[in-house]
Amino acid sequence: MSDATPPPAASAGHNHDHGSGGPWAGRAEIIFSLASGAFLLAGWAWGRTQGDNATGPFILLLLAYAAGGFFTVREAIENLRHRELKIDSLMIVAAAGAAVLGQWAEGALLLFLFSLGHALENYAMGRARRAIEALAELRPETALVRRGDQLVDVSVNDLVIGDVVVVKPDERVAADGFVVLGESSIDQAAITGESVPVDKRPVVDVAEARQRPDAVGPEHRVFTGTINQGKVLEVEVTRLASQSTLARVVELVRSAEHQKSPTQLFTDRFQKIFVPAVLVLVGLLLFAGLVVDEPFSATFYRAMAVLVAASPCALAISTPSAVLSGVARAARGGVLIKGGGPLERLGILHSLAFDKTGTLTEGRPQVTDVMPADGVTTQELLSVAIAVERLSDHPLAAAVVRDGLVRLGEHATPLATDLESLTGRGLKASVSGETVHLGKKSLFDAIGGPGLPPSLKARVLDLEHQGRTVFVVRQGERYLGVVGLMDTPREAARAVMSQLRELGMTRLVMLSGDNQRVADAVAASVGIDRAYGDLMPEDKVKAIKTLRAEGEVAMVGDGVNDAPALASASVGIAMGAAGSDVALETADVALMGDKLEHLPFVVGLSRQTRRIIRQNLWASLGMVAILIPATILGMKMGVAVLFHEGSTLLVVANALRLLAYRPVLD
Repeated sequence: MSDATPPPAASAGHNHDHGSGGPWAGRAEIIFSLASGAFLLAGWAWGRTQGDNATGPFILLLLAYAAGGFFTVREAIENLRHRELKIDSLMIVAAAGAAVLGQWAEGALLLFLFSLGHALENYAMGRARRAIEALAELRPETALVRRGDQLVDVSVNDLVIGDVVVVKPDERVAADGFVVLGESSIDQAAITGESVPVDKRPVVDVAEARQRPDAVGPEHRVFTGTINQGKVLEVEVTRLASQSTLARVVELVRSAEHQKSPTQLFTDRFQKIFVPAVLVLVGLLLFAGLVVDEPFSATFYRAMAVLVAASPCALAISTPSAVLSGVARAARGGVLIKGGGPLERLGILHSLAFDKTGTLTEGRPQVTDVMPADGVTTQELLSVAIAVERLSDHPLAAAVVRDGLVRLGEHATPLATDLESLTGRGLKASVSGETVHLGKKSLFDAIGGPGLPPSLKARVLDLEHQGRTVFVVRQGERYLGVVGLMDTPREAARAVMSQLRELGMTRLVMLSGDNQRVADAVAASVGIDRAYGDLMPEDKVKAIKTLRAEGEVAMVGDGVNDAPALASASVGIAMGAAGSDVALETADVALMGDKLEHLPFVVGLSRQTRRIIRQNLWASLGMVAILIPATILGMKMGVAVLFHEGSTLLVVANALRLLAYRPVLD
């Protein structure tokens, strides 16, 4: 993607395409509007002293028309080129109608108030957009790069993968990568939403980190735009500037503005029916003189006033303004929401399904039990298990390698080759010329060969009863033993479940590939209602579909192993998405940091966004419902446009409250 900032999208309210010309266009619109008001006031005051037919006041009112209608006429012409009749066009017709009747002051007042409301609304919506654009400005323009013995200033866009960037204290990191030299603390709140700096240290094996950069641990990984708060770091670049996590987040947040929510789709459909109906009503009112004894000028004026009163500006802007503000506030808190659809749906859901490993648990399991089979040594069991697990990316594999090497001490381990993942059941590889199977006990029922010996089966059942995750190792036809691991629940998990219930979540379930006993033990420890264990990836998808049959449900997972389940849920929520392309692509909502505590924040924000959307809809529809009969019964056009523009600004101001949203549960 390009790092250039695209122009902000037109708002759906007054269709502000002319507001996309940058800061000058916004300032010019306000200046023209204020000039219109000044000409109007001067013309009205002069007319009171010189008479309505005086040339001077008339010229001032013409200038008020020109200044107030400049941007509106330009927009109306552009709409007509696209064969669209929008709100700007309706206002021009009403102002022209007032001029035909000789009501120049009324028409000028209409254009002044409409242009002022237009400009202020543009300014207010710009605040929400600037909150998004501020993310793009986090990236520094240049980087200090080590080239041999020299340090050279290089444009960030010219960085290549493998460059080593030097990051001084209090400087922003210029590229995604991993630390190769130095220890420091990084403020990465802008990306992950973490409130405290995160300690970083060099990777142990640079060559391995280069080969598998996405598998590098969070203690080694840094992101573009974050701030080095400690000592000098040297970072090897793993992503180009256009592919950095920050660039992806900015692009996805920008594109989220164009993803229409269910309510916005409803209001769009409503307007397509409502606007023609208003035009029909105005047309009928022009023939009111056939029923009511009044001059045509009064009939025409009333029709123009109704045209102003019925223009659905506030309705059109009510939902986009809230969605834009909600998405911007979420991004500032380290949460990426891909548009109004997920934002609204999450606000009405009452069911959440969680993955276990890495979501409800720390994702850093530890080897607790090593039980070799009869005639097998602990060293032989561990060395074969480590050899196979070294080839895997799974958190359990990393734990076996880490803890197994500590137990083995100086003993060497063999080399494994030809790794094959047996999805949901285990692994297959070749060690010392023999095939090794490693996985759940159910794996060995499926692959054939000698069955699990009764002694090992008893050990497996005993460990599972204790809440362990257990796998069996078989080399060729010979069983080597079993290894038990335990992944501790996240410290914040129970409190998060309590907060979610306070926010209205009534059903919390857990989906796990672990055996049912482990699943039940973890669920009980964190306060989950129900646990489903022994699930293959396809079983998780079926479970989500079953839950959806009972009502909409969101799925929370890591975005990689749980991608199918996330895609099947009403809303897919990925945790720890920073640096993960799969999570960013798959999920509807991405918690950039690996913090379960961000979940209540995004649920609460979604609830608040939905409340504000409802308030805006009632306010906008209510104002139209009041103004239409009021203008039919004689309300002046100037008063009608004052209330009309006031309601538009009211819904935008109400939506902007989301930018200051703070979780009540903090």
